[in-house]
Amino acid sequence: MDIAGLSMSLSQINLNTKIGTAVLDKAMESGEELAAGMVEMIDAAAMERSVNPAVGSNFDMRI
Repeated sequence: MDIAGLSMSLSQINLNTKIGTAVLDKAMESGEELAAGMVEMIDAAAMERSVNPAVGSNFDMRI
């Protein structure tokens, strides 16, 4: 049994796990920021509808 090789393999696996976790954390943060932006846009649209309820209720369409 090659103890040095096993130690190197476990070290590499540990490093890959840490890198994967860091990348996932960044992706989750990005998703949270996008979701917060969407909520702000929805709130802004709701505010516009409360001030001017006729906006966006009708549209003309031609085929």
